[in-house]
Amino acid sequence: MGHLTDKFAVITGAASGIGLACARTLIDAGATVALVDRDEDALGARCTELGERAVPFVTELLNPADVDALPVRVVQEFGALDIVHANAGIYIGGDVSEGDPDAWDRLMDLNVKSVFRLVRASLPHMIQRRTGDVVFTSSVAGVVPVVWEPVYTASKFAVQAFLHTSRRQMSKHGIRMGAVLPGPVRTALVDDWPPAKLADALANGSLMDPQEVADAVLFMLTRPRNVVVRDLVLLPNSVDL
Repeated sequence: MGHLTDKFAVITGAASGIGLACARTLIDAGATVALVDRDEDALGARCTELGERAVPFVTELLNPADVDALPVRVVQEFGALDIVHANAGIYIGGDVSEGDPDAWDRLMDLNVKSVFRLVRASLPHMIQRRTGDVVFTSSVAGVVPVVWEPVYTASKFAVQAFLHTSRRQMSKHGIRMGAVLPGPVRTALVDDWPPAKLADALANGSLMDPQEVADAVLFMLTRPRNVVVRDLVLLPNSVDL
């Protein structure tokens, strides 16, 4: 049996990239996973591939009401909620003097505000059972300001601050909270990089595979309950940070 047998998890942004890799890894470890995404067709296809312990939850994370209702829907479906992985996010880079503030608003709504709402809506279910895990997909940009991506960096610094404070509030309830902070990962997010930057990263091996992040998340979730991995930074060995 797997390390996560009889556990019920929620993963946002699960139709592709890191979220999909984490869903597959948790299912392989025995968990039943609610895959959350706005793309109904992609979500259905992924769940068909992953099998009966992959359950699609089509959700618009930019709609606060949808986010607030998501943990309730999952508990109604599964009967419990053991793991919440706030993974969904978008990326914006570039010179701040040339940025689009409306695009920044959307990034902050998804990367920060929807994450806070999802955690807030999930915690009562975990507090009642005095157990649970909350995992954030943060970024190395949450601890090292990246000059090319000021708004994205700001969003991840916000996630880190939320984690470090709320974790200390929730530990007395038996709830663990931690973040995986990867460097560059080969997902759709890097499609927005300048072509020269992306080509250079591919050539020098400075992009990780989503599975490497998923393996780290599984490590975090399978520590003894008295141990929390608060921050786990993953970097390609060639990245000089």
